[in-house]
Amino acid sequence: MTVHPSLQTYADAWTHSVEAIAELVTPLVEGEWNRATPCPAWSVRDVVSHVIGMETEMLGDPRPIHTLPRDLYHVKSDFARYMEMQVDVRRHHTSPEMVAELEYTMIRRARQLRNESRSPETMVRAPLGAEQTLELAMRMRAFDTWVHEQDLRTALNAPGNIDSAGALVTRDVLLEALPKVVAKDAGAPANSAVVIDVHGPVEFLRTVRVNAEGHGSIDGSPSLGPLVTLATDWETYYRLACGRVRAGAVADRIKIEGDQELASAILREFAVTP
Repeated sequence: MTVHPSLQTYADAWTHSVEAIAELVTPLVEGEWNRATPCPAWSVRDVVSHVIGMETEMLGDPRPIHTLPRDLYHVKSDFARYMEMQVDVRRHHTSPEMVAELEYTMIRRARQLRNESRSPETMVRAPLGAEQTLELAMRMRAFDTWVHEQDLRTALNAPGNIDSAGALVTRDVLLEALPKVVAKDAGAPANSAVVIDVHGPVEFLRTVRVNAEGHGSIDGSPSLGPLVTLATDWETYYRLACGRVRAGAVADRIKIEGDQELASAILREFAVTP
């Protein structure tokens, strides 16, 4: 047990997802590591490399000294370049090497979590040399690991854990980003409301309200006269919000009521992961 209950929630969700990832990839033969995943431009090997790399950074390990090839056309920002480093350095690793490093990293991280005595407000390293609180770092690792578990499940045709603890962390992280998507990115007018109605194994109804100054907020109470209501299933919601699919490809799974133009703008801006 960690000292702080708020950290334990994220530690449990992360553990569940990372153990599921290990279970998924341990039996894979060499060729299966090259399968494409819904994570843009990344294979099964790349996704696992990313998970390993991010956990070694949580452990405080130095980042690899490595020069990225110039032909990685999906790497278009400093953030993407930062993330790609841990991935590209492992692109020629064999199946046994990948599994061994994943298992060893999991053991080290589990020990670190067991002995964690820092407060949730402790500042720790974040990508690109920034800093973040330990609580936010652990929350984002639980979120990231669950999303990548689902990437692997899709690639390997092994569905599961769609409503696990990691899914609930993911729901909360994605919902926090919704007010900005609706109010700022999609430009919903002042004094309007947009309802998001999600059904399936993870179910919720949220209203994003835009105030007179154009700032968005979110709550769980219904709106009497929303400008837009978007209804979809949980799997489609998280795939859209994590940039795994574009709205046009899943239009048959999204029900739109109200202002079609604003709905299109919201769906166009829906992806919130970098």
